[in-house]
Amino acid sequence: MNIKTAFLILLLQVSFSISVIAQENQYILPKTLDDDNSKFTNVGNIGLSVTNFGMYGNGFSLWPNQPSCEYPIGSGIEHLFAGGLWFGGIVRGTNEALVTTASIDASSISATRGGGFEYTNGIGEKVIERSSLFDSPFYQPSAISHQDFIMDYTDSNLVYLNGEPITDHHPLGIVVHQESYAWNFSFANFFVIMNYTIKNTSEKYIDSVFVGLWTDTVVRNTKITGRPSGSAFYSKGGNGYNDSIKIAYEFDSNGDPGYTDSYVGIQYLGAEPKLSDKILMDGDSVSSVSFVSWTHNGSDPSYFTPLDDIQRFNKMRGYFDLGNSQRWKDPINPVTFKTPSNRSMLVSSGPFSSIAPGDSINVVFAIVCAKKYGDELAALDTEEQKTNLYINADWALRAYFGEDRNRNGVLDANEDLDGDGKITRYILPTPPTSPKVKVVPDNQKATIYWDNRAENSIDPISGKKDFEGYKLYRTQAGFDLSQTQNLQNSLVVLAEFDSATNAIGYNTGFSEVRLDQPITFPNDPTEYYYKFELPNLLNGWQYVFSVTAFDEGDPENELDILESSSIANYERIVPGTPAVEDANIEIGVYPNPYYGSAVWDGSSERLRKIYFYNLPTECEITIYTLAGDIVKKLNHDAASNGADTRWFENYASDDKQKFAGGEHAWDLVTDNDQAIATGLYLFTVKNNKTGDIKTGKFLVVK
Repeated sequence: MNIKTAFLILLLQVSFSISVIAQENQYILPKTLDDDNSKFTNVGNIGLSVTNFGMYGNGFSLWPNQPSCEYPIGSGIEHLFAGGLWFGGIVRGTNEALVTTASIDASSISATRGGGFEYTNGIGEKVIERSSLFDSPFYQPSAISHQDFIMDYTDSNLVYLNGEPITDHHPLGIVVHQESYAWNFSFANFFVIMNYTIKNTSEKYIDSVFVGLWTDTVVRNTKITGRPSGSAFYSKGGNGYNDSIKIAYEFDSNGDPGYTDSYVGIQYLGAEPKLSDKILMDGDSVSSVSFVSWTHNGSDPSYFTPLDDIQRFNKMRGYFDLGNSQRWKDPINPVTFKTPSNRSMLVSSGPFSSIAPGDSINVVFAIVCAKKYGDELAALDTEEQKTNLYINADWALRAYFGEDRNRNGVLDANEDLDGDGKITRYILPTPPTSPKVKVVPDNQKATIYWDNRAENSIDPISGKKDFEGYKLYRTQAGFDLSQTQNLQNSLVVLAEFDSATNAIGYNTGFSEVRLDQPITFPNDPTEYYYKFELPNLLNGWQYVFSVTAFDEGDPENELDILESSSIANYERIVPGTPAVEDANIEIGVYPNPYYGSAVWDGSSERLRKIYFYNLPTECEITIYTLAGDIVKKLNHDAASNGADTRWFENYASDDKQKFAGGEHAWDLVTDNDQAIATGLYLFTVKNNKTGDIKTGKFLVVK
C-alpha cells in the first residue's frame, strides 16, 4: 500500500483501531490514541496543520476542510503531504543507534515494518492554543506569537493506549515539548516556527544526538487537480538546498506550473546548546546541519529509502548513499533533484555530544513558504526565482534571533530590549494594532467602518506611540475567479489617510472619514470611529475590503514604516439589494436571461449561479418548470448567508462572505441533484412573515 493512502486512512481515525486493506493483505495500523490533528495555523497567510504526536501536515485526510500546508490561505495550493520530528542517538553502553520518528516514508505498511508513528500522548491530551492578539478567544499574556500551539508527547511507550504494540519501535526515553508560532504581520505571515525542547527522561546518557525534520513535500494547486490522490499527483516536485541559510525546499516542476509558482522550505534556525557551524565527524569537518533527499518507494537506489533505525540514523548524519560515503558537501548534480519526482527531504542538526538523564536540548526549525520571484518559467528554479524564499527565510531567522539582532549569540549593547540580561527570542518589529473592521453591503455599494484602537499602539522596540495613519484596501470585481488565488496580492489601495502634523505620508488628516461620534451595531459592542462609503459596485460580484494601520517608522533603530496585515481583518461582501417587505416592489432574477458559461461562473455545472433580488427578510423561493413541476425550493433568511451554491466553496473557501439581506444565490441544480436545462422557468416567493406571494420568471440558455 502507498504510504500516502495509509496516512490518509490513519488520520481519519481517532478512537478505534483501523484496517488498511492492501491489494493482497490486510494490516492493522495501531495509531489510536487521543491524537489531536484538528489544529492549523490561520492567523497569517499559511495554513499548516499540527498535531500532538510530532507530525505536521495531515496527509490530506481532512482535505478540503482543513489545509495540510496551504499558501496563500484560500488559494488551494498545498505544499506538503506530511512531515514529522526525527530524534536519533546512541544509548550509552549499547553502541546501538536508535531513531524515533513521528512519520516516515516507506513503500508499504506491514506487521514487520513500522509505520513510523512512534510518539504517543496521554489520555485526554490536546493541542493547546494561545494568542497575543487581544481580540482572540485564546488570548494569553504569555503567548509568544499571534497563534501559538503547545503540545507534549513521548517516545517511551511500547504500546498505544488500546494495548496494540508500536511496531519496530525502540524508545530512547525522551519527552518532547513542542511549541509552534505564527504571526499575521505582512512581513512575517509566510512561516511557522517549530520549537522543540527534548528532555532525556531515561536513566542513561544519550550520546551522538541528532534532531531533524523529515518532510514529504508536494506543491500542487488542488483547485486545478481536485482531490490529492494517485502517484501522478505527488511525482511533480523539484528539490534543492541552500547551505548558507540551512533551508531545503521544493517547487512544482511540472504539475501545475503557472498555477502554483511557489516554494516550501524546511529551515533550521538554531539550537541550545549552540552547535558549531562545522563539526568533526568520521575524521572529516562537516556542517552541523545536514540535508538529504530520497525518492518515494526507493525508486532511486543511489539515495536509498531508509528502512531501519541504523539507516535512518545515517541519513540524519547526512549520508545520501547506502555506503555512507556521500554527503551534501560532495559534488552532487543539482539537476538530479530538479528532475520531477516524489521525494522526501530530511534536515537534521547534530551531533549533540550527549544528553544526561534529566537534561534537555532545544532545536528550532521553520516551515517557510514564498511565491517565486520574476517572470522566468515557473518550472525553473533559478537563484532569482528564490529571491522571495530567501527574504522570507531571513524573516524567520530574524524572529528566532530576536534581541540578538547581529546574530552573534551575545547580548550586545542596546540589544537588551526587555532589560532581563539575556537574549529574548521571537521578537519582531511591531506595526500598530490592526483596526477592527465592519463592512456593510448594500445596493451597488459598500460602507466600511473601523475603530481607533491602532492609535494607542506602542512600539515594543522604541517604546513610543508611533501611529501615523490608515490604508483602505479592496479587491477588483472578478479577482476571485483566478485559479491562482492570492488574497493578499489581490488587495489594492483604495484610499489612505494619515496625520497632517508631520512630514510623513500625504498629510491628508482624518476629517474626511472620522465620525462626529462613534457608532455601534446590534450585537457588536465595538465603537467605530471612521466611515468610508464606496459606490458604483457590481451587485452579485464578490469584493474583499481591509483596513490597515501604519506607523512613522523608527530611524534610530533602522526600521522602515511598518504596516499591519491587510488580511488580518478582511471582510468579504457581495453587494446587492437589502431586504424588502414592501408588497409592491417586484422580485427579480439576474442575470436574466442566464447564458451558460457566464463570465462570473466557474468551469463546471456545479459552479454556476444566479441571484434572486428584492427578497423579504424571511421567505421561501420555489422554482417551477412551465409544466408546473417543482425544480427547487430555497429558504432565505437575511440573517444568514444567501448562498445555496458550491461556487462560494470554491471561490470563497473561508466562508466569510456577507450578503445584502435581499439577495439569494442559486447554483441552477435541482432538488434531485441535476443541472437544469435550457428553458423558461417560473418562480414564487412566499413572505414567511406576511404570507404574501410574489411571482416571476427567468430564462436559461445553455
